[in-house]
Amino acid sequence: MRQSREIKTFIFSQYFSEGLRITFGVLLPSLVFFHLDQLEVGLTISLGAVCVSIADNQGPINHKRNGMLFCSIFVFLTTLLTGFINKYPILLGLEIIILCFFYSMFSVYGNRASSIGTAALLVMILSIDHDVTASEGAVGHALYILTGGIWYMILSLSLSQIRPYRLAQQAMGECIREVAEYVRLKADFYDEETDFDENYRKLISQQVIVHEQQDSVRELLFKTRLKVKESTLAGRLLILVFVDIVDLFEQTMATHYDYLTLHKTFGKSNSLKEFKSIIIKLSEELENLSYYIISNEIPQRLYDFKYELERLKKCIDLVEESGTNAFVLKKILINVRNMVSRVDKIYTYFNQKQLTGQEIKNEVDLSKFVSHQKFDFKILKENLSPKSSIFRHSIRVALMCFIGFLVSKLFPVGYHSYWILLTILVLLKPAYSLTKQRNIERLIGTIIGAVVGALILIFIKDQTALFIFLLLFMVAAYSFQRLNYIVSVLFMTPYILILFSFLGESNLNIAQERIIDTFIGSFIALSASYLVLPNWESHQFKDFMREVLIANYQYLQKVAIILSGGTIDITAYKLARKNVYVNSANLGSAFQRMLSEPKSKQQNSKELHKFVVLNHMLSSYTATLITNLQQINPLIVNDLHIKLIRRSLYTLSEVIKSMKDVELEEIEINIPDTKSFSKSSNEEDLLTEQLELVNKLILDLQKLIQNQISKEGMINQSS
Repeated sequence: MRQSREIKTFIFSQYFSEGLRITFGVLLPSLVFFHLDQLEVGLTISLGAVCVSIADNQGPINHKRNGMLFCSIFVFLTTLLTGFINKYPILLGLEIIILCFFYSMFSVYGNRASSIGTAALLVMILSIDHDVTASEGAVGHALYILTGGIWYMILSLSLSQIRPYRLAQQAMGECIREVAEYVRLKADFYDEETDFDENYRKLISQQVIVHEQQDSVRELLFKTRLKVKESTLAGRLLILVFVDIVDLFEQTMATHYDYLTLHKTFGKSNSLKEFKSIIIKLSEELENLSYYIISNEIPQRLYDFKYELERLKKCIDLVEESGTNAFVLKKILINVRNMVSRVDKIYTYFNQKQLTGQEIKNEVDLSKFVSHQKFDFKILKENLSPKSSIFRHSIRVALMCFIGFLVSKLFPVGYHSYWILLTILVLLKPAYSLTKQRNIERLIGTIIGAVVGALILIFIKDQTALFIFLLLFMVAAYSFQRLNYIVSVLFMTPYILILFSFLGESNLNIAQERIIDTFIGSFIALSASYLVLPNWESHQFKDFMREVLIANYQYLQKVAIILSGGTIDITAYKLARKNVYVNSANLGSAFQRMLSEPKSKQQNSKELHKFVVLNHMLSSYTATLITNLQQINPLIVNDLHIKLIRRSLYTLSEVIKSMKDVELEEIEINIPDTKSFSKSSNEEDLLTEQLELVNKLILDLQKLIQNQISKEGMINQSS
């Protein structure tokens, strides 16, 4: 059952759709012109389609259109230039240096622009050895490439226009699936045998993935909603589901308590086991929901949580009857109930009558939640400095591609020497860790794929069977290119070998040549990322730390506003929450990359890991505080609460200023006039305990930062 669901989820996913679209767009021109006895023309047009498909990233239709249009133009101009000079090795060498640097600098404008640069460099590399004898031939070749690019752009945009929300729907399903995994990891904290440090590490890694998925959905959904004016309820449904999923994710973070204390206090009862059981089932329910959304079907519930919640309530009552204060367990139960009710609410959206009556609050503010990339020349100018990681990466790409070009000319190992350049281009990333990971994946995928491809060509001679294998490998390679790189390369290699066999080239020699060229290119790329203007994460980790602390400061201010009796603007609050998620994800990603770097380049990795965990706990406790404060009616606040929140904000601001002098907006915190102060209650005690935990966390962060700064000072003095 589960395996069949996994297969069906993949078939209906955006990845498989992408694989089918690219395969059809690339293969059709070659097939058409093959029947017209002009296979070379067809292959050239297919090459143009391949290049433009690289820029066919996720996003709103107008962004996709602009990206593919500019990609077609740059690919055409690059092909034209290369065609005119490809008989002059010195000019080709200069072109490689200049264009590799120029196109690599496109990364300053984001992923889409970076993809355009990669596509232009790909066509340059593949055109270097192309036999063009006259200017008319060069122009004709470039025009065929342009035709392929325009053809693929029309195909992709046409499919997007037919069902404008389908991509957002697929991305939504993937997002819910990752949130489900995050919820499952949270459930592990209620198991006393769990290694908490290891689970925090997994949780932070998963938070990075959840953020990436949420950001992708925002881009697809909100910008499409702003552009597409239609009567269908698809956009309304997806936005309502997404808003509730983001709120549920925060609710998951808000079920964050001192787990060691929980196990010491309630470990002997069955309550924590019951919590784990119901939270795991909640994660399974979310995974079930994601399956139906990706499959574009009406969801069917997996569990009825009414019985589960009643059983959990009885467990908590037994704890209370034993004389133990179970108020904390009751608060967790409230959070779990809220999560369950939010999932129930999502299911109601799939009833058309219910959906029609739902309103999207603050729809005019949707654009505030998506990033807006500015294409300003100032951004490029500011990055033309050795301090910029993108500038250093661009220099590295230019030099290494030139070296790869020299190696391919001075020590040729076959007729496809451009594979060395291609390997360098694909593997060389701004960060050493990413380059290292891609190297390993590329080598494993290439070796296994070459063996598979060679065996198929040796034992299968039927052309129809080989063509079927070609189709399957193409779809698989393009389907996994964003999902799993090693699998994508594994399928890409036999697909290329079979393609060359149709062109009449020796399969075993091609396989051997591809493996050798891949090893050469991998060695050059990995060596360069270590030796040539390296970009070590520890050198810029402080910037990520400061940004996430500022985000947490602004998030914690919302607690102060509620405590002072004020009301928080819902849009401003959600933007602050999103800012915390974004910066926490950036911090977690940077730390993961640092762990993949050589040990000698990792500075204070244990302390930095502690900082990442403390930051995650701080944002979780803040979410818990906000959730609990919104549930208290009337609001119960005393002098100690105000002192604690003031002290926390002041200490956090001092920590931030010690890292870099920045201006932080301060707010006035007053004690609201209410008669509830004199009487102590469980709510008041829990609020005090949570505020003390936040204050302690911030003090721990302060101590950690001060130690870090003092160590840096000692290093600077010794140097």
